[in-house]
Amino acid sequence: MPYTLIDSGVNLTNHQFDDQHYNIVHRAKDAGVRHMLIIGCDIASSKQSLELAIKFQQYSTAGIHPHDAKSATEELENQLTNLASHNHVLAIGECGLDYNRDFSPRDTQRSVFRRQLALAESLNLPVYLHERDAFEDMFAILKEFNVRGILHCFTGDANALQSYLDLGLYIGITGWVCDERRGKELQKLIPSIPIERLLIETDAPFLIPRTVKPKPKSRKNEPSLLPYVCQTLAQLYQIDEKIIAKQTTENFYQLFSLETR
Repeated sequence: MPYTLIDSGVNLTNHQFDDQHYNIVHRAKDAGVRHMLIIGCDIASSKQSLELAIKFQQYSTAGIHPHDAKSATEELENQLTNLASHNHVLAIGECGLDYNRDFSPRDTQRSVFRRQLALAESLNLPVYLHERDAFEDMFAILKEFNVRGILHCFTGDANALQSYLDLGLYIGITGWVCDERRGKELQKLIPSIPIERLLIETDAPFLIPRTVKPKPKSRKNEPSLLPYVCQTLAQLYQIDEKIIAKQTTENFYQLFSLETR
């Protein structure tokens, strides 16, 4: 690859990747993906994400996804604080609100979200954010705290985009942008995202880019396919892929207060 990338969000603990971690990480490196942020969605997956981050010299997050908010206990803050004490853990999350599926009651989602935002603020850590069909409540709650972080897998409208940018958040773009069907509205919004606030991610094993050629037999996404997201973004910004790669790498280091490596 003529450039290197950072995958700002991969669900490496997902069962679809069982017993494949070594090959996935090495395919990613061969494709120019230098680092990846392994996402925690509950306490168990946050612990596993940290273990994988240590094993493969990557990074991870620790948090409770809104789908799993109902599983949060009174020990949540202590559990996440212990995980976040490791230098491989860069952010609290994946946390937020999801009113699309409502796997956890909405009042529980909001409560657990606030608890994680308060914890991130006390630990001076960024947050890794999830929002689906919940912009108004999400934005209102975020304004209650001093937040920094990434709005992961952004697929909202122009108003949501500008609102999140106004909060100082970085915007994570996935293979959704490569979808010629449901990604059209997102494609129109891409030039409105300042490149200094852009991050790219696979959200693997989900959202495989539809631009992958030849069409893969498996519909499972993985970090080695991140260059396809970079290519589509370069077309939409009308700039060279190398600029996207360089800037999103610098953005990752900036957000997570890392030294360039």
